Amino acid sequence: MTFNSLVFAVFLPIVFCLYWFVFGRKLKWQNAFVVVASYVFYGWWDWKFLILIAITSLCSWLSGLLIFKYKDERSKARWISAANIILNLGILALFKYYDFFAQSFADLFLGGKADGILLHLILPVGISFYTFQALSYSIDVYRGKIEPTRDIVQFFAYVSFFPQLVAGPIERATNLLPQFGRERKFEYSEGVDGLRQMLWGFFKKIVIADWCGVYVDEVFGDIPGHPGAALVGAAILFAFQIYGDFSGYSDIAIGTAKLFGIKLMRNFATPYFSRDIAEFWRRWHISLTTWFRDYVYIPLGGSRCSKVKIVRNTFVIFLVSGFWHGANWTFLAWGAFHALLFLPLILTSNNRKYRDIIAPDRALPNLKEFGQILLTFVLVTIGWVIFRADNLSQAWEYFSGICDWNSIGDISFFISPVFLTRALWIAVMLLVEWIDRREDHGLSMRGIRYRSVRYAIYFAILLITLLYFDDGSPKFIYFQF
Repeated sequence: MTFNSLVFAVFLPIVFCLYWFVFGRKLKWQNAFVVVASYVFYGWWDWKFLILIAITSLCSWLSGLLIFKYKDERSKARWISAANIILNLGILALFKYYDFFAQSFADLFLGGKADGILLHLILPVGISFYTFQALSYSIDVYRGKIEPTRDIVQFFAYVSFFPQLVAGPIERATNLLPQFGRERKFEYSEGVDGLRQMLWGFFKKIVIADWCGVYVDEVFGDIPGHPGAALVGAAILFAFQIYGDFSGYSDIAIGTAKLFGIKLMRNFATPYFSRDIAEFWRRWHISLTTWFRDYVYIPLGGSRCSKVKIVRNTFVIFLVSGFWHGANWTFLAWGAFHALLFLPLILTSNNRKYRDIIAPDRALPNLKEFGQILLTFVLVTIGWVIFRADNLSQAWEYFSGICDWNSIGDISFFISPVFLTRALWIAVMLLVEWIDRREDHGLSMRGIRYRSVRYAIYFAILLITLLYFDDGSPKFIYFQF
């Protein structure tokens, strides 16, 4: 089941009413209903893959109890933790990476003939997200950051909570698990804010991402048939497609969770207003970048080691992050590209230079800040071309097409209705998010005093979103990761 479907429009109000008015009297019933609703939500796609979520949840829950039981015997606790990590990552690797490595092996040693060793397994939606969420729990128990829960229903609710099950945010047990352990009450203000955030997420997905994606797919499907300027335009549109798609999902997920009295972590913080690559990565897919920071980068030594190890750690974190996105050399290349961009900042200790929002006390950025934003966006967009390409050859073909000086001067694309209409809605999105850059999401509208004006804006965004809505619209991009 996807958020941008009529099925979800029916599913959500039913679950909301049952959650508060039928199962809301007792916490265990409410948590059990969360599990059932979440499994229905996920199983709507393919019920057979519910077995994987159940295995991941059960093994991680049991490992937490065993790790805590043997907390004074570190060797036993370490082996239990390692076994759980290997099991869960093994399942992830089997479905997500086995065919990639098998094909690579065949290309090197078997002349590309891999028919006999490929499994052709369907990639379960969201497997990377819920696997990492479950792993963080057992790792934190091993580290002594949290005590394990003995309530299996509570834990299953933590792993499978449907708003963020298939594409995040990747929650930590320290934040989400305790919320299933205490009584929840519906707060009207949080519910209204949740609806606003959901509306903004739907706008970004349906009006920005889906509509940009139509032209992006056309261009990437026929690169030689488009002039260099059109390739540049499509790269820009993809930058906003993937942002609108993924941050839109996060806004819908976080907003939906608020309707159920659950607070999820923020996953995007206006990343395209970043002044350098380090700031971009603090604002893009925050739940994943902080996961890799805490569970990979810091254990390797982080930045508190020799320069050689800092370089190693930086490349490890970006290559692993790239490979997390999928079994393709393009994702590794994308990760390596960002590692190269990040290295000068971290080696000169400038990676933490920009930690506050841009222009906090001004209506607009100054000329220097605008230049920094533009440069960062250009670099990120170059990376997105590598990310979007089907393979490295296509990425090279794309960049070669951009550098074709015989066609780069043809700017007719930038004044075409195709680009201008999309640019209009992108400009609206950027304006709203700039105004609300101090807030948790783009449609807070706390700076607008008059209620009538705020509701007029909400109604206009709702109307525009409904006009562009198509029940057969594409799934969210990050479902494939």
